[in-house]
Amino acid sequence: MSEAARSFSKSDTLQIRAGDAADVDALVRLINAAFRVEQPFIEGDRIDAEGVRSYMVKGKFLVAGDSTALVACVYVELRGDRGYLGLLGVDPVRQGTGLGRKMMDAAEYFFREASCRAIDLRVISARTPLPAFYRHLGYLEIGTAPFATDVPVKVPCHYVLMSKTLD
Repeated sequence: MSEAARSFSKSDTLQIRAGDAADVDALVRLINAAFRVEQPFIEGDRIDAEGVRSYMVKGKFLVAGDSTALVACVYVELRGDRGYLGLLGVDPVRQGTGLGRKMMDAAEYFFREASCRAIDLRVISARTPLPAFYRHLGYLEIGTAPFATDVPVKVPCHYVLMSKTLD
C-alpha cells in the first residue's frame, strides 16, 4: 500500500450514501479515473454523464465521499429477487486501502435489505485479476457472455459472469 493510501485510510472519515443527480459529473470523473486500467484494451472513457444518468434510471449508485470529493462508487440494480452490481470504482490514490471491499459490503447490505436471494455481476475478460478478487468475496464464475458490441475494443473481450447467493 502506498504512503498516500495509508494516510487516507487512517485519517479520512468517509460516508457511504446513495448518489443523486448532483453527483453525475463527480461519478463520471471517478469512474473514468478508476477504470483507466482498461485503456490497453478498451477505446476511450468508460462512461459519460449521459451514461451515468441512464444507469440512475434503472438503479442507483452507492457512493463514498469525504468533505471534498467522491472517492468510491458501486452501481446497484434490483432485478426481481436478484441484485446486479457493477462499476465498482475507487479513486486510484485510495486503491489498496480496503475501500473496494467496503463498497462491496455496502452493496451486499443494500441487496439483503431488498430481500434479494443472489447478486450477479460481470467482469471484462481482459481484467484478469478481477475474478480472483470477487471469488475471495464469495462470488462464483457461472459462465460467459459476448462483450457489448457498442464498445470499441483494442483486443477481443468477453464478459465473465459471476454470482453469489445471499444468506
